[in-house]
Amino acid sequence: MLPFRLGTDAAPLRTVLCLGAHCDDVEIGCGGAVLRLIEDHPDLAVHWVVFSGTPLRREEARRAAEQALAGARQRQITLHEFSDGFFPYVGADIKRSFEQLKQDVQPDLIFTHYRGDLHQDHRLINELTWNTFRNHLILEYEIPKYDGDLGTPGVFVPLPPRLCDRKIDIILDCYESQRAKHWFRRDLFMAILRLRGMEANAPSGLAEAFYCRKGIL
Repeated sequence: MLPFRLGTDAAPLRTVLCLGAHCDDVEIGCGGAVLRLIEDHPDLAVHWVVFSGTPLRREEARRAAEQALAGARQRQITLHEFSDGFFPYVGADIKRSFEQLKQDVQPDLIFTHYRGDLHQDHRLINELTWNTFRNHLILEYEIPKYDGDLGTPGVFVPLPPRLCDRKIDIILDCYESQRAKHWFRRDLFMAILRLRGMEANAPSGLAEAFYCRKGIL
């Protein structure tokens, strides 16, 4: 299998857009990939957008995003205040945020939620991503959760152990409000990376995985 390498002369990578419904979604779903892309592309600009969160969680999210994006040439962190769990009922307001985002950002790559995610907020962000950005490479990330909705992704980003540790350190260190949750553990986050690393035959045995519904080569 020959990988298609985004970031070559044929497929330049200048701007990445990361979308998350909740304050820790981007870090959990694609934090390792973002860290690797920043390392591989020192001139990268990253726009990091989160759509919900209490004041405490937004502060945690800002701190986490700043750490994850420390090496990026340019970074833009946007934290909205929509109510967790209510996205389908305030969809028009969130849609307007996407329309503004379309005017502000022209990304080469978008990370967003998986279409098959069973959380209603996640699904709405996915739907609006596809409704808004019609000529972009979109990779959908996965979030482990109680609902048991992990699927069979087909795009993998192999990661060295140090980036996996960095990703998990940011999550655990920045989101103090989540530490009491029984699933919010290093071994769970590492287990997903191990599973996808095995499926990708990654040299390190570690990888993040994504769903790509449409790609043009």
